[in-house]
Amino acid sequence: MSVMSRSSRLIGAGVAALLAATALAGCSSSAPAAEAETAPTENAAAESWPRTFENADGTTTEIPAQPESIASTSVTVTGTLLAIGAPVTASGAAGNGKFFAQWADIAQEEGVSTLWPAGEVDLEAVHGAAPDLIVVSTSGADSVADQVAQLQEIAPTIVVDYGGQTWEQLAEQLGEALGMEKEAEETVSAFDAYVADAATKITVPAGAANIVSYNGAGEDNPIGKTTGPHAKLLQSLGFTIEEPDAAWHTQANQRQDFVFASFENLTQLTGETTFALSVDNEGAKALAADPVLANIPSVKAGQVYGLGANSFRVDKYSATEIVDGVVANFAK
Repeated sequence: MSVMSRSSRLIGAGVAALLAATALAGCSSSAPAAEAETAPTENAAAESWPRTFENADGTTTEIPAQPESIASTSVTVTGTLLAIGAPVTASGAAGNGKFFAQWADIAQEEGVSTLWPAGEVDLEAVHGAAPDLIVVSTSGADSVADQVAQLQEIAPTIVVDYGGQTWEQLAEQLGEALGMEKEAEETVSAFDAYVADAATKITVPAGAANIVSYNGAGEDNPIGKTTGPHAKLLQSLGFTIEEPDAAWHTQANQRQDFVFASFENLTQLTGETTFALSVDNEGAKALAADPVLANIPSVKAGQVYGLGANSFRVDKYSATEIVDGVVANFAK
């Protein structure tokens, strides 16, 4: 349901005060009109909670009051929650039991406790965290979508899909759910300005670029789609991204962010530039040195770059690192 943000309510209150002061200073007959004008604002503020959230799985969740203690079961979503200043008190971790390096220090400062490593579920840990809102992702290794019913017995639970949108879109969606629209908007606007400034500092090489999570022979090697967050970030910096063939996808379910391709399919890439995920420039040398890939255009051109050690999951913090790395590699 459509509701006002906290900033809107503050503005509304200021307008109400100004109208009341004007009425006292002027003709007393204006007082009823002023009261009539401020009543809708006051009513809208009172109706801000509860609010209804439309979940990514097609269901809805009623959030009775503004959350003050959030348990994020998705380590990927936690980064965006922290970016907008949401009151996260507990979070799932990566598969190694740790938070993502790009925001781990912030989580420590905020006192965020660990629920479990990705791939595991501990409902007792959620009980112990005593959240008033739980956040679940529909996709990724950190998804606990199958446990939504049990989680709903602990606290209101919302379901999001970070794989099908950018972190900025996720931030705006979470802002609406948490009554933090203003904070989300300011965070996204500040980052957009940062990217726009970075774009003026680089020279984009000719031709298309592709995005590869290089794992070598015998493994899936995910390739970024043009609809994924990595592609959209690079596109905002001026790059043209090569779309991988959907037929290469080895998984049952199609994704918006990656085509999980067999190693052999990497030889069919045509982009003149390759960005390797989860590694820096030194780590990207493994892809460039693979003899099977010696003839792809980016390797022949010597244009293989690391997108950054923390680049696989994109949130505000890792996205900032990605932008800084691109500026360093392609500075005018």
